[in-house]
Amino acid sequence: MLKRKEFIIGAAAGLLVAVAATAGGLIRWPGMDGSLLSVNGPITPSAGAPGAAFGPPPGAPVSFADIFNQVAPAVVQIDVRTRVPRRAETFRIPGLPFEFEGSEGEGQTPEGETTLGAGSGFFISEDGYIVTNNHVIANAEEITVRLADNRVLPARLVGRDESTDLAVIKVDGGRFPYVSFEESAEPRVGDWVIAVGNPFGLGGTATAGIVSAKSRDLQDVSSNYVDYIQIDAAINRGNSGGPTFDIYGRVIGVNTAIFSPTGGSIGIGFAIPANTAKTITDRLMRGEQIERGYLGVTIADLEPFREAMGLEAGINGALINDVTAGGPAARGGLRPGDIVLELNDAPVSGSTDLTRRVGAARVGDTLKVLVLRGERRLVARVQAAKRPSQSELDALQAPARRPVPDASPGEVVAGLTLAPMTPELRAKYAIPAGVNGVVVVAEARIGQSRFVPGVVILQAGVNPVRSIADIQAEIARARAAGRDEFFILAWSPDGNGSVLLDVPPQAAAPPRARAPATKQ
Repeated sequence: MLKRKEFIIGAAAGLLVAVAATAGGLIRWPGMDGSLLSVNGPITPSAGAPGAAFGPPPGAPVSFADIFNQVAPAVVQIDVRTRVPRRAETFRIPGLPFEFEGSEGEGQTPEGETTLGAGSGFFISEDGYIVTNNHVIANAEEITVRLADNRVLPARLVGRDESTDLAVIKVDGGRFPYVSFEESAEPRVGDWVIAVGNPFGLGGTATAGIVSAKSRDLQDVSSNYVDYIQIDAAINRGNSGGPTFDIYGRVIGVNTAIFSPTGGSIGIGFAIPANTAKTITDRLMRGEQIERGYLGVTIADLEPFREAMGLEAGINGALINDVTAGGPAARGGLRPGDIVLELNDAPVSGSTDLTRRVGAARVGDTLKVLVLRGERRLVARVQAAKRPSQSELDALQAPARRPVPDASPGEVVAGLTLAPMTPELRAKYAIPAGVNGVVVVAEARIGQSRFVPGVVILQAGVNPVRSIADIQAEIARARAAGRDEFFILAWSPDGNGSVLLDVPPQAAAPPRARAPATKQ
């Protein structure tokens, strides 16, 4: 399970109280009275041999103490006060398949409850700019920063970018110790790293490990714009927004997520690479808003569906599952089921490639989009709009609570009970006028996919569906080609989805009638 919000909410104080009570007083440990090196201005660590990009300096495998002592003054604890929206109470009436919202609970307010959270960050300039994660400070009503020398300063938000989970805050003052992003020397898998942060509200804590992998995809929206570094240095709740250093004290990443079934570190952590972080944070520090181009399409990688669609192995691109009504793609003539092969005359390798290249476009740019529609190649010209914020996109895609309608009679094909589109079915299932195909009229669960009455099959293979015979024809093509699966594109009120269905076994031919015997 991916844990992105690993900063602790309202737990730091409780953890410290519980431990102190168990110990019977103040907790002490060897070296706790040691002080950090007092530094003002830019930090230039001295460890390391000249000419070696990532070769270990003398003593690196033995101790990271000197490096930590030099860079730790730039790392800060970030405390936030946020308001959690009130969750409406619900109740269910027996016999009805949906819930009703109730009134506010006793003592609750429409604004919700105030909670405390904590994360990490680090100075990136002498005049008080601090880098952290967006999810650490999102919706914060108050932000304070605790420095390594225990000073506590109020901070204000400068800017944030939801899509890369980066944010910049600022404290007043000057001569703060700061560190720098390393953009030129690429870390390699196996190189040493040091993570410094505020796990569980405990303050300046160092952990060490190696780069475990690069260019990781976290299977969420942030991976559309970030190729994550995977590290095995322990990252826990509260490390969010802290820096990952190489053994020269250069920032090579911003800690942002862990993979864990328990919520604690199991040695799989992820950091935003320095080159991505620096590009975004530099723009935020200049007061810029991060704008990205937008087409208004929901896309998927073509690779899992290529064979089932009967496409040649050499065809690559991104599959359009859905097109936002009234959006740039819709105005440009793109349709669900189109396969984007090229953008501005350059091949598209997959959905992430397309998303990043569209995101890099300026608002108002005209994009030349080559698509495969059925067996034809078409060119659309689409004017890029401004991409909405991720929270706005999430709200648009949030599924609505709807009762499951009663089933209607139909014909079973590949495990689905289907019926031709009729005005009666369109009205019964509230299917929009522009959605055409055949209608699922009985609930079915096939593999991981759940089909409820009112789902519409729009496309089978690469061809639009207008009748049940179109799906049967695609099954016949798949069977003739020796394929085990065939592709469908299905509409639902919550959006379109691409699904692979098993090719059903061919029914045995009925025995031929024999002529009655006659006497000779």
